Amino acid sequence: MIGRIAGIILHRARDHVLIDVRGIGYIVHLSERTAAGLPPAGQAVALYTELVVREDLLQLFGFPTLLEKEWHKLLTSVQGVGAKVALAVLGTMGAEGLGHAIALGDWSAVRKAPGVGPKLAQRVVLELKDKAPQVMALGGALTVDMGGAVAPAIEAGATAASAPASMAGTEARPPSDALLAARAAADALSALGNLGYGQSEAVTAVAEAQAREPAADVSALIRAALRSLAPKD
Repeated sequence: MIGRIAGIILHRARDHVLIDVRGIGYIVHLSERTAAGLPPAGQAVALYTELVVREDLLQLFGFPTLLEKEWHKLLTSVQGVGAKVALAVLGTMGAEGLGHAIALGDWSAVRKAPGVGPKLAQRVVLELKDKAPQVMALGGALTVDMGGAVAPAIEAGATAASAPASMAGTEARPPSDALLAARAAADALSALGNLGYGQSEAVTAVAEAQAREPAADVSALIRAALRSLAPKD
């Protein structure tokens, strides 16, 4: 199983990228959202990958974070959702948006992805409603953005001076707003779980809070969720 690709971009396209890893070129299929965020050809990149094996085809699918990879695996567990349709959903919504849509039962948001009709969108929300909270709760641990952190791809024993010039000085990018939001949601869910709230109700409350205030930090999310979970007179 190929779980990670790190190397130099040889070619970029709308839905895939060709990455050179020590002389071997790997075609990695991506969502348009991920492809748009990659550096230009000639620069270093690293992606988490999922190898899909079919009778007559081997395909690599790439993701900027482990969280998005987990969502992709979860989506493809739904009947009628193939690897490319799952990419389209993630490309349209992102991991955070998909989690919110499922938590809130908003199948119309899932319907906006190319290749997803209303029946399939409803099936995604219905079948993943009980599974999504587990992935959302792991968001804090799975949002490590690979970005340009390609140093581990250099052969063991190589020095910085022997690394390719295009890798020199490459540093991991700061976390995006989406990654920060996923981490905040995961931390809020952990806190609510410690307070005794069930995972499903906590996920819904946090999703509603983030929908109202996307940039809320952990403390703000917890306070908003607790207000939502408080018994109504």
